Amino acid sequence: MLKDIPDASADIGLLMQQALEKVAFLPFGLLMDKWRWDVFSGATAPDAYNERWWELRLKYQGVRPPVSRSASDFDPGGKFHIPSNVSYTRYFVAAILQFQFHKAACDMAGWEGPLHRCSIYGSKEVGERFAAMLEMGASQPWPDALEAFTGTREMDGTAIVDYFAPLMTWLKAQNANRSCGWE
Repeated sequence: MLKDIPDASADIGLLMQQALEKVAFLPFGLLMDKWRWDVFSGATAPDAYNERWWELRLKYQGVRPPVSRSASDFDPGGKFHIPSNVSYTRYFVAAILQFQFHKAACDMAGWEGPLHRCSIYGSKEVGERFAAMLEMGASQPWPDALEAFTGTREMDGTAIVDYFAPLMTWLKAQNANRSCGWE
């Protein structure tokens, strides 16, 4: 019911919580398999595994090791997916597609407001198109399924930017005249 929709006063807190979960994950999701690809391609030698891990952590996350590390350490092994040889790309892709699907669904439903406030509740068109995509299962290449729902065969991260635009505007105002980031 319309009276149950919260006003926008709490949007920043909600968006911050979601960004800390979803957006903060993306650099880690990328660097996990970037490190693996460097190892498997031979671009990173065994004696540089740990050094490369921390180079990527600094580059993508701004994180340094809490204590001195050496080539005899194997910090990447602390993440289950590394010693178990499980790709992390699926999680990275899922995070991008989650927002792309949300935007496509909101567009189908005719939503015109901020993306983070969109609800597709009760939209039969969205439900039918989503079901049609899911019915494809593994019988079609995934770009076909993506196109069936979103109208494009390409992954697109702009929906994340659109979704978190109010938070970004707020953060820019909060951090005006400050130096934020890492080397």
